[in-house]
Amino acid sequence: MEEKHILVVDDEAPIRKLFHTALEQKGYTMASAASAEQALELMETRDFPVMFLDLSLPGMNGIDLCRHVLKKKPETIVYAVTGFASTYKSSECLKAGFRAYFTKPVSLLTLFDAAQEAFDQLR
Repeated sequence: MEEKHILVVDDEAPIRKLFHTALEQKGYTMASAASAEQALELMETRDFPVMFLDLSLPGMNGIDLCRHVLKKKPETIVYAVTGFASTYKSSECLKAGFRAYFTKPVSLLTLFDAAQEAFDQLR
C-alpha cells in the first residue's frame, strides 16, 4: 500500500497534535509545521499531496502559502482551516486555490472525509 502523506500547518500546537494523531490513526503518514516557512522547508524533502493549512500563521499567511504550494505543485489538494471566519472570505480562499474551507473547531469526521476524498481524487 502506498503511503498517503498529509501536511498540517497550524501555529497552535494542540491543533497540530489533534490533526496529526487523528489522521495518523486513520492510516495517513503525517507531518506538521508551526509556520508557512517551516512547511516550505519540509516540502523541500518530502511530497505532500494533501495539506490542511491554518490561514492565520505568523509570517506568511495560509493564503499566500497555498498560492506558493500550488505554483510549485498544482496537483496538490489544499484545505483551509481557520478560527477567524470573518477575517478570511471563503471566496478569497477558493480563488487562492483551496479545495474547501473549514472553520475551527473542525469535526474529525469532516477531516477524515476531506482526506479520503482528496486521496480518492488523486488516485
